[in-house]
Amino acid sequence: MMRYDVPQNELVKNLSLKLKQELKMPSWAMFVKTGVHKERPPAQEDWWYMRAASMLKKVNHLGPVGVAKLRRKYGGKKNRGVEPEKFAKGSGKVTRTLLQQLEQAQLVKNNQKGVHKGRIITQKGVSYLEEAAKAKGGA
Repeated sequence: MMRYDVPQNELVKNLSLKLKQELKMPSWAMFVKTGVHKERPPAQEDWWYMRAASMLKKVNHLGPVGVAKLRRKYGGKKNRGVEPEKFAKGSGKVTRTLLQQLEQAQLVKNNQKGVHKGRIITQKGVSYLEEAAKAKGGA
């Protein structure tokens, strides 16, 4: 795990530009919400690649990680009207599909570390992160 001394939004933006060449946004992605806590689909046209870049960064940071943990990371507060807000998980379909696409691009792979199993970042994924960090400053 590396720490990058660049602004994280710049790192994600640079990484998403690189991932646009590797991944393909599904046709349903422009209509889907990113979780039950959201009211509308994302407004950005390239949100799929931004989420993929963010997810690749999280897989690098969290080690063996699965869909359930990433759903919690991308969740948020659900507005329930007059009742108090409650936490709701992010979309499982979006998370699962992105992880599968990252796996097909050989940026993450399934692995088991002790009792923990899930996806970890590959050497190719680490090099993508390092290139994105160097693109706007230094690593």
